[in-house]
Amino acid sequence: MLIQVFVVLFLCINLLLITTFFSKDVFYTTMRYILFAVTLMSDSAVLQINLMLFLNVRYFTIQMWFCLILYIISSLCMVVTPVTLTAMTLERYVAICLPLRHAELCSPRSTLHGILIIYSLSSLPCISFLSIFLASSSSASYTQSGTCAGETFIIYTWQGPLMSAINQFYFLIMCITVVFSYVKIMRLAKAASGEDKKSTWRGLRTVGLHAFQQLLCLIQLWGPFIEAAVFKINVLLSIKVRFFNYITFILAPRCLSPLIYGLRDEMFFMP
Repeated sequence: MLIQVFVVLFLCINLLLITTFFSKDVFYTTMRYILFAVTLMSDSAVLQINLMLFLNVRYFTIQMWFCLILYIISSLCMVVTPVTLTAMTLERYVAICLPLRHAELCSPRSTLHGILIIYSLSSLPCISFLSIFLASSSSASYTQSGTCAGETFIIYTWQGPLMSAINQFYFLIMCITVVFSYVKIMRLAKAASGEDKKSTWRGLRTVGLHAFQQLLCLIQLWGPFIEAAVFKINVLLSIKVRFFNYITFILAPRCLSPLIYGLRDEMFFMP
């Protein structure tokens, strides 16, 4: 219950930052603020759904058709956050290492195309996983009531390895992108001087915080398979591992977004 109180608190903070975003025109024309808003909305959706699932486990059951909708939104937003963080890292790389092309590459039109790409890439794991369930399940299963969990949609044993392969591929691509951007910015920071050096190191710290947050999000992609392996060894231990993964790799990185980007930015507090 204490964890859920913190979830509600950060949902309120996210709502405040989202409201501030829509109240200032300057945010609409800046790529990093638009991407930050996308992250806030996806994180808020994950926190809200996890709060609903907590209440589902403790107090009531829901029908599987509604559980399916929640799972689609949750699994999509789970991937949207790390992919968006990768896009934000690339934006910082362009702003610092390619300043003359920043206005061209990070225009509002390019940002819109980037958001479409982000959601398209993020939907692929969900589509590949759920298409198997939709093709194999009966229509009567959608009206059954119970506890909503991701394991409900696993029908074949090979679905686990398939999702593991997809997640590891995403993990590899995003890690390479973040490391490349970090190394390039670090080299430029060492060569810069004066105000440029200060600005570059500030961007480097931002990319470093993105990398840490993204690492937590990406480790979460391996969570279900770690929990399944531990479950075969000890059931009680698997419950503790699942709770640890929930706090560390699901809640923590989504609560870091407003702290890393929103509350550190003076633009959100200017009248």
